[in-house]
Amino acid sequence: MKHLLSTLCGLFLITPLVAGPYDPALDGVAATDLRVERWATSVVEFVRGPRSIADPANGLASFGVENNALGVSDADADFTKVVSLGDGGSITVAFDAPLADRAGPDFAVFENSFAFNGILFAELGFVEVSSDGTNFFRFASVSLTPTTTQLGAFDGLDPRDIRNLVGKHPAGVGTAFDLAELAGVSPLLDINAVTQVRIIDAVGSLDPQFGTFDLLGNPINDPFPTASAGGGLDIDAIAVLRPIPEPAAVWLVALAAGTIASYRTHSVSGNPRR
Repeated sequence: MKHLLSTLCGLFLITPLVAGPYDPALDGVAATDLRVERWATSVVEFVRGPRSIADPANGLASFGVENNALGVSDADADFTKVVSLGDGGSITVAFDAPLADRAGPDFAVFENSFAFNGILFAELGFVEVSSDGTNFFRFASVSLTPTTTQLGAFDGLDPRDIRNLVGKHPAGVGTAFDLAELAGVSPLLDINAVTQVRIIDAVGSLDPQFGTFDLLGNPINDPFPTASAGGGLDIDAIAVLRPIPEPAAVWLVALAAGTIASYRTHSVSGNPRR
């Protein structure tokens, strides 16, 4: 589906929409970002959803295999290196060590959306985390995309209208999530020992019998139906992020680096510093 959309975008000029409040520059993490520490290592559960929830007889989505969601993000080089969840489908992944709440965002989820002229062509999804593998807690999402008209399969979104929903960034850039946002949500969640992350396709239908809603009760309007083997959210990778250093820590690192460089310079000259 997204291959065809990319071709169509090259043929038509699309004017950006009015800016929403959620700047994608603030919650996007490139796969090459130095904060990326490691990647998801195993799939705990995979539940494929239908190609179209409004037409279950059309079968389940079937594009990609679940292990495409593991390891390094590579969908920016090859849009096919993903797994499609289908309408309402989900995938739950684990890591080689638990995630903990640290300074800044703690993990990022990569999809294979693409942007053209300020418009995003994507499906969206919710994110939940668990520290016991049984009880999952969802990040509060917001979708301000207008709901007067259903977005069709070839319609785009403005990423500035979207918060805490996977898919708001193009391939190669993940949507970042901060575990601090879930602090105190339940005694059943330890944000310093998160073992699993679950991604769930948000069904973008405005029909209330099929659609899903954000924290504010707004219907999530995204391209619908996408009744193909690659229907629903397409997951590429999940990255664990290093903490953002405090300004003082940055200064100390720079000072240490300068001291080491100075020591090496004096050592080479035959006058090591005592």
